[in-house]
Amino acid sequence: MILLRLFFEFCKVGLFSVGGGLATIPFLTDLGNRTGWFNHSQLADMIAVSESTPGPMGVNMATYVGFSTAGIPGGICATLGLVFPSVIIILIIAGFLQKFRESKLVDSVFYGLRAASVALITSAMLQVARIALTRDVGAALPEIHWIAVILAVVVFVLIKYSPLKKLHPICFIAAAAVAGIVLQM
Repeated sequence: MILLRLFFEFCKVGLFSVGGGLATIPFLTDLGNRTGWFNHSQLADMIAVSESTPGPMGVNMATYVGFSTAGIPGGICATLGLVFPSVIIILIIAGFLQKFRESKLVDSVFYGLRAASVALITSAMLQVARIALTRDVGAALPEIHWIAVILAVVVFVLIKYSPLKKLHPICFIAAAAVAGIVLQM
């Protein structure tokens, strides 16, 4: 029964998260709240690992949640559930796209989907920033984690305004991981 639920829940995430991996984060937040399969801290860890490992972020997170919930079969069911709607939609669209390529209605639908994707990705960015840059201490407002804020600003400045911006992004991920280890000891 859990395998079917994993497939169904991730099928819903895959169906409605238009815009890629970051667009899945609001849906995964809701999924974690509803099912208890993971909490906000674990979601932040999943995002960090999924962003720094090869493969699509949403697929990596679905596989992780499925595996941690029901082992290898769970990972397979969650991953298949996430990609199933996309495969079906792509097959349907491919069949009709040539016929409706110049349609004003189809163009308007895709225009609206772009706006929805921006909103979902912005929502995800704000949630990730809140989780990464604050500590929940049980008060009404979370406490700002100043070391994380300073690290984020330093990485942003190095990426945007220094000669180091030509380095591969994996260098920044590795440096931030080392800094996180050192600063947490």
